[in-house]
Amino acid sequence: MSFAPRVHTDTAQAVATVDVRGPRFTAWVTTAVLVVALVVSAVSWEAAAVVLGLQAVVFAVGATRGPRAHPYGLVFGRLIAPRLGPVADREPVPPLKFAQLVGFVFAVVGALGFAAALPAIGFISAAFCLLAAFLNAAFGICLGCRLYPLAARFRRAPTTA
Repeated sequence: MSFAPRVHTDTAQAVATVDVRGPRFTAWVTTAVLVVALVVSAVSWEAAAVVLGLQAVVFAVGATRGPRAHPYGLVFGRLIAPRLGPVADREPVPPLKFAQLVGFVFAVVGALGFAAALPAIGFISAAFCLLAAFLNAAFGICLGCRLYPLAARFRRAPTTA
C-alpha cells in the first residue's frame, strides 16, 4: 500500500495514512477466507479451525506490523495499486491496526471453538468476523475503526517527568 507523508492531527501527533482501497481489498480477501471457513465447518470442524487459525495469523500480522506488512496488503501494494489511478482518499493506520486486533481475537476464539468441538462458538465468532469484513469490503464501514476512538480513551496517557 502506498503511504502518504505523515500528517498532523488535532492531537499534534504524526499519523501515517494509507490508500483506502488497500484495506477494502484486504477486507474482500478476508471475506472470502471467512466464507471458506464457514462452508468448510459444515464438513470438518478441524479444517475450519485451521482456516480460521491461518486467518488469525494474518490478522496478527496486520495488528502488529500494520497495513504495509499485512499479507493481503502486500498483494494489493505490489499487484493492484500500480494498476490503479492516483490515490484520492486516505485513512489513518492506527484504527486499521486496532481493527485487525479485533479480528484476531474473534478468529482465535472461532478457531479454538472449532478445535474444541464447540462448533457454535466457532461459527458465531467466524460469522462476526465475516460480518465486519463484509461491511468494510462492500460499504467501507470498518467496525474496528469505529471502536478505535473508544478504545483509545482507555489507553493510559503518557506522563511527562
